[in-house]
Amino acid sequence: MAKEGFVVTPWEVRGEIDYDKLIKQFGISPIDENLLARIKKHTKELHFMLRRKIFFAHRDLDWLLDEYEKGNEFYLYTGRGPSGHTHLGHLIPWIFTKWLQDKFGAKLYFQITDDEKFLFKRELELEDTKRFSYENILDIIALGFDPKKTFIFLDTEYCKTLYPQAVRVAKHITFSTAKAVFGFKNESNIGQIFFTSMQAVPAFLESVKRKKNVPCLIPLGVDQDPHFRVARDVMPKLGYYKPAIIHSKLLPSLLGPGTKMSASDPRSTIYTTDSEEVARKKIMNAFTGQQPTAELQRKLGGNPEICSVCQYYYFLFEEDDKKVEEIFEAERNGSLLAGEHKADLAERVVKFLKEHQKKREKARDQIEKFILRD
Repeated sequence: MAKEGFVVTPWEVRGEIDYDKLIKQFGISPIDENLLARIKKHTKELHFMLRRKIFFAHRDLDWLLDEYEKGNEFYLYTGRGPSGHTHLGHLIPWIFTKWLQDKFGAKLYFQITDDEKFLFKRELELEDTKRFSYENILDIIALGFDPKKTFIFLDTEYCKTLYPQAVRVAKHITFSTAKAVFGFKNESNIGQIFFTSMQAVPAFLESVKRKKNVPCLIPLGVDQDPHFRVARDVMPKLGYYKPAIIHSKLLPSLLGPGTKMSASDPRSTIYTTDSEEVARKKIMNAFTGQQPTAELQRKLGGNPEICSVCQYYYFLFEEDDKKVEEIFEAERNGSLLAGEHKADLAERVVKFLKEHQKKREKARDQIEKFILRD
């Protein structure tokens, strides 16, 4: 699909995304070298997701750093909509959020929007979204967040705290605004229309608890930005700071450019619960940017920019920038063939899954250390 045909909303990502165009559409700011230098001043190093512009845009990150440099510590907020098992694309903002927590010693609120997925997915019951919530929480804990500074909650279980704040937000959002931002129609259920008010609350929850304004930074996939365009308009009316946001690109589908990475098509992504056999099969069937035959690939070379395998190295499975450049160049000049390319990635992914799944099982006994309850 041509780039001009892409769609990015909180509930649908379709087509080949033009991130420069998306910056203009969403009204967000690119992360420039000056901002990267300011971050590095405090972190001493840049996460590879910053160096590679995987986290590529922001809202008010410069303001947040101003506040931090004045001595005003910030907290983090991110989340997960539990409509199924966690896939590797979900891990990108979480891995980066953990790095921020480690570097800045920041508290983290992690919202599990079980209500959202129930309202937006006709096939799901509340029992399903709750079950997926606790399965997804295992993946969050397995990444190594600090249990003393990480507070995970389900909307339906923490509602005694969330709901009074959500109705304060909702009072300032008109139906016409919700329709304009989210594309709601007369057929949309009224829970969907209200939901963005719930997602806004963690962006000022620490300020409510401490009874003073506390800056908030939200790392998220860029598809979630519309919720916070609305929240940022409302929060000053309630007396709170607008949250700062840092946006990540979305991990491409294994099926190639213009295709959707979707829970409805398990071939398009790798889940943290996939077996070694399943993960290997998905990778060996993945789309590459190579020529149709080995002979042509050696002669003409391929295109790493559209290669799903190359993108998996770029986004998650090779932190050394020099090695990533070597992999891309080998695909470009024809010296790297699809079979060996896929086999190497499969080994890396399987190693990660085995280690992650062990940590995931250990996390079953740690859930209550992280869960925030009314």
